[in-house]
Amino acid sequence: MTTKLLGEPIKRLEDPRLLKGQGQFVDDIHRPGMLHGAVLRSQHAHARIKRLDVSKARGLPGVQLVLTADDLGPAGGSLPLLIPHPALTQPRTQRALADDEVRYVGEAVAFVVARNRYIAEDALELIEIEYDPLPVVAALDAAIREDTPLAHADVPRNIAAHLVQTVGDPDAAFARAAYIVKDRIRMDRGAAHPMETRGIVAEWDDAAETLTCWISTQGPIPIKNGLAMLFHLPEHKVRVMAPDVGGGFGPKIMMFYPEEILAPMAAMRLNRPVKWIEDRIEHFISTNHEREQIHDIEIAFDKDGRILGVRDTFLHDTGAFSPYGIITPLITATQVPNNYKVPNYRVEFTVAYTNKVPVSPYRGAGRPHGVFAMERLLDKAAHEIGLDRAEIRRRNFVQPDEFPHDVGLIFQDGGPTTYDSGNYPEVQARALNMIGWDSFKKQQARAQGRYLGIGLANYVEGTGIGPYEGAQVRVDVRGHVFVSTAASTQGQGHYTTFAQIAASELGVPLEKVTVTTGDSTQFRWGSGTYASRALTVAGNAVGLAARAVREKAAQLAADLLEVSPEELEFENGVVSVKGAPGRSYSLAALAVASNPIRYAYGEVPKLPAEPLPRQGPALVPGKEPGLEAIRYYSPPHAAFASGCHAAIVEVDADTGMVKILKYAVVHDCGVMVNPLVVEGQVYGGVAQGVGGALYEKLDYDEEGQLRSGTYMDFLIPYATEVPHIETDHVETPSPLNPLGIKGAGEAGAIPTPAALVSAIEDALSPLGIHITQAPVKPDMLRELIAEKRAQAR
Repeated sequence: MTTKLLGEPIKRLEDPRLLKGQGQFVDDIHRPGMLHGAVLRSQHAHARIKRLDVSKARGLPGVQLVLTADDLGPAGGSLPLLIPHPALTQPRTQRALADDEVRYVGEAVAFVVARNRYIAEDALELIEIEYDPLPVVAALDAAIREDTPLAHADVPRNIAAHLVQTVGDPDAAFARAAYIVKDRIRMDRGAAHPMETRGIVAEWDDAAETLTCWISTQGPIPIKNGLAMLFHLPEHKVRVMAPDVGGGFGPKIMMFYPEEILAPMAAMRLNRPVKWIEDRIEHFISTNHEREQIHDIEIAFDKDGRILGVRDTFLHDTGAFSPYGIITPLITATQVPNNYKVPNYRVEFTVAYTNKVPVSPYRGAGRPHGVFAMERLLDKAAHEIGLDRAEIRRRNFVQPDEFPHDVGLIFQDGGPTTYDSGNYPEVQARALNMIGWDSFKKQQARAQGRYLGIGLANYVEGTGIGPYEGAQVRVDVRGHVFVSTAASTQGQGHYTTFAQIAASELGVPLEKVTVTTGDSTQFRWGSGTYASRALTVAGNAVGLAARAVREKAAQLAADLLEVSPEELEFENGVVSVKGAPGRSYSLAALAVASNPIRYAYGEVPKLPAEPLPRQGPALVPGKEPGLEAIRYYSPPHAAFASGCHAAIVEVDADTGMVKILKYAVVHDCGVMVNPLVVEGQVYGGVAQGVGGALYEKLDYDEEGQLRSGTYMDFLIPYATEVPHIETDHVETPSPLNPLGIKGAGEAGAIPTPAALVSAIEDALSPLGIHITQAPVKPDMLRELIAEKRAQAR
């Protein structure tokens, strides 16, 4: 490569447009004659619908359509189960509109389309609905008890799935252990809360019989395919675009949310565009949640503090339905061993239905839970064995010369859980140095009367899962490079990083590259952006496609210049003979030359007026016109990123407030295409991790009513609560893909609760407080502190 762009901290190309307010999000889409939708949602966590009368709503002037379950036809059946699994023996997915029973507050019951949203909302108030309340299961602790009400009458004990995985002989390991530590660890319900809520604009062209949808989604291609199947349309008659998306974080990979069926159906029936935009209250009760698990975990150690075995039994709350299968608990189960050698491991999980919002992956997707459980117990073990918290981790790390390291479990993608590369001791050592681990005790001692603490947490993250992504790279006759892929962007910087990969391969300036993502007409194969996979999978597809174009251009230039391709170099959009820059062709000229029908382009400087003499057809078998290529990349299995977070905090013992004084992150995502983008991902992840550690809890009462359904009660950290974050990077290239990269999107959020709770517990160690759950909200800390102080009196 003669143009060095890979690895450069280039400012994001998309930012000037977004910062100037020129982004186009779904709510910015306005179509002629557009109507607006609103959803009637259940106010009951569990109830039978006795009567539903929409006649008054249909009669309201301005109302164009009211849909109930009876109006949906075949589209009213159960929505797809996205990822089946043999252990998911009782899968249940909701319908676009509830028919005879509702199972959580927020479930869609009716859809109104009107001239504007105000009229649609007024019409919702005219719908007469009578419920027969049913018993509710809300608490995860009680969900699988014999005497607990059932979320689904035909699912015994609310158990959706049950799975056991075993590595080695855990019972024998525990039998010979010198130390055993155990605890019940809990992580509460949270949610993504992106800046942009969900939304869709659907438009039907009756003459062309085409359906066009703009959706705030992470997976436009699967939705396109699903809508085509649902409405019996040829796939090429359905176009789905994900325009600018203001954050996804997992929940927007869902397929389908009810509105993604209702709005297109309404548009087709009315032959007019229909828009639906989720408001913030709806987001709390209709966009999927995550996080809630309860772990009973124990670790066996030898006399030197080395892990002999781990046994973990945990309960996972999937809410009222299981649309995404059991991906989240599966990830948790493989996450628990973390960066450490665990020769004997038994994990057993049960997935329970409750009358709460359904669950699907949210940034971290089961990993924060596993890391929190493991790291909490390592802190406890260090205390009981008498080791430094960093030292007990050091003694158990997978070592740099032990890769690939097979954990012995099946990962979320059905492949092995095999760590491909890493240097965990180096990562932790750097983090400890950055945070000042060795000198902190002196600082703590000097801070008399203050509760200062230091903590750390390590993590691995399986990234870059398959099945595949693809990309097309094309050079036009002006020498501009166009990249298209199905991996849509939700703010990750794809327009920059994908452009860097293509520009580096083709030796063109970055401004000559245009990237298109998330438009099913531009690239129609792929699954989307989730699971920290876009750059690893789609980025490698871009690299492979660009390399194929490079090889094609090199052969063309070699033929014209009568040299071998190996004698050529690419720089600034020109292909020239090494050491003879005057003997060259621009990529623009080669793009013309690549088309046997070149006459329409006119005379191109330096290019022969006539094609070179040849024998046989202009396009020999296997040769295609144009300077373009499509390539796909399918990883053999996940690539594992890793890292260490360390924090210093101060706890106000009177208010329970926690102030983060210092925060350090060392991250290894393999080769960094753009360090600036990686750091942005880390910062954003830590910010969400701080929320999950200290503030954000979706609190349900025993009747399944969400008590923290506004930002007055569900506390998202502001910039004032997010600390300055010091970062450093270790790069251990992944051997699994040509670019050597691993994902970076979720890592910032994964260990933050474990690192902060470790520091908080250290700060409160004079009071003997032990913390086993997250988030650690101020009121909870106040109660713990008061309890300990009362015991001390």
